[in-house]
Amino acid sequence: MTPLPADAEEFLGSLRSERGLSLNTVTAYRRDLRDYFAFLDDAGASGDVGRFVASLKERGLARSTRARKLAAVRGYHRFLVVEGHASDDPTVLVEAPRRGQTLPKALRIEEIEDLLDAPDPTTPLGVRDVAILEFLYATGARVTEAVTVGLTDLNLESGTVIVTGKGNKQRLIPLGSHARTAIERYLPVRHELLSDRERSDVLFVNARGTSLTRQGMWDIVKRNGRRAGIEAEALSPHVLRHSAATHMVEGGADLRTVQEMLGHASISTTQVYTLVSPEHLYEVYVTAHPRAR
Repeated sequence: MTPLPADAEEFLGSLRSERGLSLNTVTAYRRDLRDYFAFLDDAGASGDVGRFVASLKERGLARSTRARKLAAVRGYHRFLVVEGHASDDPTVLVEAPRRGQTLPKALRIEEIEDLLDAPDPTTPLGVRDVAILEFLYATGARVTEAVTVGLTDLNLESGTVIVTGKGNKQRLIPLGSHARTAIERYLPVRHELLSDRERSDVLFVNARGTSLTRQGMWDIVKRNGRRAGIEAEALSPHVLRHSAATHMVEGGADLRTVQEMLGHASISTTQVYTLVSPEHLYEVYVTAHPRAR
């Protein structure tokens, strides 16, 4: 595999050290830049950013993938200008592919209740599964955030938890009474499951008593979804995150509050939840707008 230019490696390093982006994001940018430089090598003198973007469409890549690749290339060229390695930015006039508006998947409240009732509360792992499902739905946490929550992040007295999101940014989220009760019941079980080799204070552990992985949490959600009669493709930890946000908006929560809870950098990301329920939007309008009736 051909190594990237030194200035590209310098750019990728700055994403971690200065912008605090996650390792997964930087790895994706690295792949995108490799794709870009491979195109330039093949195209020779006729290669430029505009033709690169056009080639992505010709390859049949999704708009979101094309937009991300252009973002990586744009960030790289802007970095060169800022650092004095280049005098101009060739991406300035290149238009990003327009992203389609996709509605989040959300379970009905009745389906959520069936899911939360699915684990067997008479078994240790069932008690753990209830705590996990209640936690995911109560907080809207990403699966990576949920598996890294530690005991020291919990404050059961106040009913809050600190989660660490993208860019190592932390946020405080309420747990709610159901999640707090489920976790209180789980903590003695966790102590029994905990492996002698496990030194971490991680909250959720697997059957062997070691830290639960992202895949392990996915499996727990899917398995209990099957017990609740929910199709596997309709359920994931991310669907629980979407469901939590959707149900909050439908319950009257303002978008700024939901944005803070989910850890969205931009309110535009959160605004998609207003599109989930037109009926709810109409109900709010006719009750709130002074000239709606």
